[in-house]
Parts: sequence; structure tokens; C-alpha cells
Amino acid sequence: MEKKFFEKPTIYVGEVNINVTNLEKSLTFYKDFMGFEVLKAEERKVVLTVDGNTPLLTLEQPDNVTPKAARTTGLYHFAILLPSRKDLSSFLKHIIQASNGQMRLGASDHYVSEALYFDDPDGNGIEVAHDKDSSEWNWKDGQVSMATVALDGDGLLAETDESWKGMPADTLMGHIHLHVSDLESARKFYVDGIGFEVVTEFPGALFISHNGYHHHIGLNIWNGAGAPEPETNSVGLNWFTLNFPDEDTRSKTIEKLRAIGAPVNAEKDHYVTQDPSGNNIQLRIN
Repeated sequence: MEKKFFEKPTIYVGEVNINVTNLEKSLTFYKDFMGFEVLKAEERKVVLTVDGNTPLLTLEQPDNVTPKAARTTGLYHFAILLPSRKDLSSFLKHIIQASNGQMRLGASDHYVSEALYFDDPDGNGIEVAHDKDSSEWNWKDGQVSMATVALDGDGLLAETDESWKGMPADTLMGHIHLHVSDLESARKFYVDGIGFEVVTEFPGALFISHNGYHHHIGLNIWNGAGAPEPETNSVGLNWFTLNFPDEDTRSKTIEKLRAIGAPVNAEKDHYVTQDPSGNNIQLRIN
């Protein structure tokens, strides 16, 4: 894992906030199974961390919460990025042992990374991955080669004998992948407005990044073109943060967002905006 893609001058995803139906049940999953630490706990909200200081994932149980809605915009998955292949190996062993092999699990080699996929108790999508060294990524004409091929599970399991001890302190939010209602309006918002670059395109999907990363955000219309927004009290994404290197960069981005007609409002210590599909974003300074 190369920190340059998650520090100045890069614009990157910092924290994700999701709704759950049962905070206690979800906390057991994220803390005891996945290995997060509690940074701050309230009656209906828990902030999770890996380093004891930085919020990475926040769980909320809203009033009158409803189950995850099908075929809407919002969260496809968020990606927890582990520091090394050895960490991913330990985590895969942990999944197999803790679930007795019964957990529904996806596994892929994306050329730029290796990844495991599963859902939390409410169906929120999770990816846990490690990046291959950027020297192994294949770029051509500004596009990075990514695909979904079979993961070498045996090779990954053989990487280390170390047991899983919880999320390493330098674990990051690698990216977020979103369902959107229209790819072209999403492209205009994230590329023309935010300032990301398109680095890979697939049928029905765009992958965008800043400062040469393989992707900080994925966007797809796999829930259908014109998919509606979910209710605010349903399971799924509340918001995610984009971390900016400095006030000047953020201010210029706000100007570009307003120029394309995107809403931008000031909050206490950050700005908030919303993409054309209703996904809420907090614009923060790193």
C-alpha cells in the first residue's frame, strides 16, 4: 500500500457513514469479527477507527430504520484497504475459521489489487483488499488496466501463517463504489466538478481517481438507468468524505461544483454537496 495516494496533494475518500438496522448487532460484526476499534459511541451512532484517532467508518441506527432498498442509488460497496498481502492472507484465514466456511464470499484479482467481497448483517457491501505495487499497474493512454479474474486463493492463504489480530493501524478507506442513476451526469459532477480523472471504463461503469491511483471512486448503473434514491432512513449510505490537501484546492473545487449547478453548503467545519444521484459528500481538509 502506497500512502502517496492517500495524502497531500491527493483528493481521496476518508470516512464512510452508513445506516444499519441494529447498532448492537452491527457493532459485534465490525468490532469483534472485522477488528475495528470504537472511537466514539453514542446511543444511535458509533464511530469506528483503526488507529485510535482517525474516523474511518461510522454506523448509525436512524429512527424508523428500514431494510436496504433494492435497485436504488447509493452504496455498492466501500473498500477497506489493508497494508499488505500478508494482512489480506490473515484476514481470509480469519473469515474461513470464524464462519466455518459458511460465509458468502467473493474473491477477485483486479490486476491492480486482490480483493475479498462480502456483506455486513444488513447487506451493506464491503470489499477488503490490498494493492499490488503501483509499478505492476499497466497504464496506457491515461487508462489503467483492471479486470475481474479469479483470485489465487491458495497462494493468498500460503502468504503467511500469522493469525488475524484486527485491523492494522495503517489500514485506509481505499475507495467507495456507488450506484448512480446516470453515468454522464455522474461523470460531469465528479470529473468536471470535483476534479477526478476517468481511469477505466466498463459497460455501465466508470472508475475515477486523483494523482494516478487506480480508483478512488467507482460509479455504476447496474441497478438500472434512472434508479431512484433510497429513503433517508433506509439501510445504506448516509455520506462519505472527500479529503482535500488544502483550503485553496477545496475552494477551487467548490467554485467548479457551483459552476455546473451542484449544491454546496457550508457546515460547521466542512462543506457538503450531493451528486446528481443523491449521494451525499462532505468536503474536508486533510
